[in-house]
Amino acid sequence: MKRQIFTAEHDAFRETVRTFLAKEVLPHYEQWEKDGIVSRDAWRAAGRQGLLGLAVPEEYGGGGNADFRYSAVLAEEFTRAGAAGLALGLHNDIIGPYLTDLATEEQKRRWLPGFCDGSIITAIAMTEPGAGSDLQGIKTHAEDKGDHFLLNGSKTFISNGILADLVIVVARTTPEGGAHGLSLLVVERGTEGFERGRNLDKIGQKSQDTAELFFNDVRVPKENLLGRLNGAFVHLMTNLAQERMGIAVAAIAGAEHLLEITTQYVKEREAFGRPLAKLQHIRFEIAEMATECAVTRTFLDRCIVDHSDGQLDAVHASMAKWWATELQKRVADRCLQLHGGYGYMTEYRVARAFTDGRIQTIYGGTTEIMKEIIGRSLLG
Repeated sequence: MKRQIFTAEHDAFRETVRTFLAKEVLPHYEQWEKDGIVSRDAWRAAGRQGLLGLAVPEEYGGGGNADFRYSAVLAEEFTRAGAAGLALGLHNDIIGPYLTDLATEEQKRRWLPGFCDGSIITAIAMTEPGAGSDLQGIKTHAEDKGDHFLLNGSKTFISNGILADLVIVVARTTPEGGAHGLSLLVVERGTEGFERGRNLDKIGQKSQDTAELFFNDVRVPKENLLGRLNGAFVHLMTNLAQERMGIAVAAIAGAEHLLEITTQYVKEREAFGRPLAKLQHIRFEIAEMATECAVTRTFLDRCIVDHSDGQLDAVHASMAKWWATELQKRVADRCLQLHGGYGYMTEYRVARAFTDGRIQTIYGGTTEIMKEIIGRSLLG
């Protein structure tokens, strides 16, 4: 089924992304996986190629185009290349809106040019050891000291945690109000009392640095308050739809690519004197996955268009995230099974996709949280 949502400009951008991946990412990716972190040079290369700050106004060095379809192209191509470690989607689509929508003019001029040229790598620190999706459980706190906040606490599972030069920290700025007593504070590299813990050892996405962060009497200038004091809850909820769409887009692209790989594999691999593709069970498996991917792709493409037009709501973004990531998980498992013993070998693309993709149903809000959001919208 031919996709209808992209123009010639999007297709040209896709070729740019593929060229960037071939030149700046794939030749180095195995080393990054061993190192547990990508090279800062890759971020600067992405900046030179115009892949950072796509929606940032041109006056700050960005692309000046808020069309989410460009972000979708970026997510699809990075997923197909198996290059999740270079987290451009996190930088562009999750953190970018906080800076463009909430920052003061002074903050924009201070941070956005580096954000767009790759010299400033960003992260957002929300999750804590005792608080995942539950914002009311956040214990990291910041005390108002007049001209600064005094920040104390810790965060974990922070993507870009080692490389980040600028971290948006979700902190409690008033004991009252539960989730409504939180603010966003920007902590910059080198600030006294800001320390990084381990680069966490994950089962997949090895080259994507994921860290523990510690804040011990960190003096955060009042000029680094992002958005309204005690307004973080509303700010976070506003941006979650785009975060979940980015994850969903990557998920369906990953499922489709695994299906392509596996379809080719069963045509070539023989068992009992004939190709696996000649076995009825194998054909049924491929047929089921192809149908599930096609139906999901149709829904996702509609969501991409709606989001680009500013019409996608949180409920449909949650549907997209839940369904596409669970599909990716199922397809990865079935494709690995169809590869047999070879599927368990890390040299095969399906093995890495199996471990890299497993996080998709967890971060950005677990499948269970997505169902809760959808259920509440229907049942109150």
